[in-house]
Amino acid sequence: MGLKFEVVAKDGKARRGKLVTKHGIVNTPAFMPVGTCATVKAMLPESVAATGAEILLGNTYHLMLRPGADLVEKMGGLHKFMNWNRPILTDSGGFQVMSLSGLRKIKEDGVSFASHVDGKKYFLSPEESMKIQHKLDSNITMCLDECVKLPASHDVVKKSMEMSMRWAKRSKDAFIDRDGYGIFGIQQGGDYKDLRAYSAEKLKEIGFDGYAIGGLAVGEGQKTMFEVLDYAPEMLPDDKPRYLMGVGKPDDILGAVLRGVDMFDCVMPTRSGRTSQAFTRFGTINIRNSRHKEDPRPLEEGCDCPLCTNYSRAYIHHLQKANEILAVMLLTWHNVRYYQRLMQELRNAIENHILQECAKKLINDWQKGDIEEL
Repeated sequence: MGLKFEVVAKDGKARRGKLVTKHGIVNTPAFMPVGTCATVKAMLPESVAATGAEILLGNTYHLMLRPGADLVEKMGGLHKFMNWNRPILTDSGGFQVMSLSGLRKIKEDGVSFASHVDGKKYFLSPEESMKIQHKLDSNITMCLDECVKLPASHDVVKKSMEMSMRWAKRSKDAFIDRDGYGIFGIQQGGDYKDLRAYSAEKLKEIGFDGYAIGGLAVGEGQKTMFEVLDYAPEMLPDDKPRYLMGVGKPDDILGAVLRGVDMFDCVMPTRSGRTSQAFTRFGTINIRNSRHKEDPRPLEEGCDCPLCTNYSRAYIHHLQKANEILAVMLLTWHNVRYYQRLMQELRNAIENHILQECAKKLINDWQKGDIEEL
């Protein structure tokens, strides 16, 4: 029953693994494109698969509001509903506990929400979150937690973390175990090592199929995040996948992989695709910049995405200036493909025990910036 995970190679703290689910294998380190409302914005599911993505993330809170978990279940579950036959992880709604602070009230039994769509009242408990995620048929269910925005005092983080651990137990008890499906616990504790250690021990006592590191990328900055990641992943079981929630930029991901993290998600590549920003091996490019107006080169030499193989910088610059939807589609495809290429490069480097050399080259190229002559 549950999920199967195997670490097949290591290089320092970094791990190369395989996570087996009912809907397929996820090779780690892995990046999950975010499909909040059962869609990765501006992309067909088939296009997302073509980038090399093996798993998507869906959002319990948003799908609870629209179209509703009952409807998704009636349509055969999220995989069939959105035409994605690969693994899916759903978050629990816990992040919205933080991000929609003006629309919710937290109590021990759960969270009362006012919908940001129409103001309708909802109640999300650990048990209800498990029920919704079961109806969605997600391969990886996340336990319900509370995420505190940093910086915050030790007392505030401690109180929140302890409640999240009680919710973790309730989530696990309500989860329906079946083959190819699993539930992840979420370590909390902010940037306090003693609280992270306490949280990890409580989660291990409960027992999960995987463990997420939550409560980071919430205002603390990269330096603090890396300081936490210097110790937090090693507090979690070595034989289970480790998932850093909501991260992030390419250099965030590299730093986390070096510190032993296996899974990531972030809206960065898709959101940037909608705001003219492209990720490349020489850092980010703002394609609206006038210097691209007459540039016949591809966005990134060597990239095999449709944008880079078929179109010039001048053309995509024109599309952006004209506010054409095709610009968003092509830039999003490129960005998601770039993230998948990065993950494949990191997996290969771990397997061949050259991760340090790979990391140095990646950082050096990012720091060069997008030079005129590639």
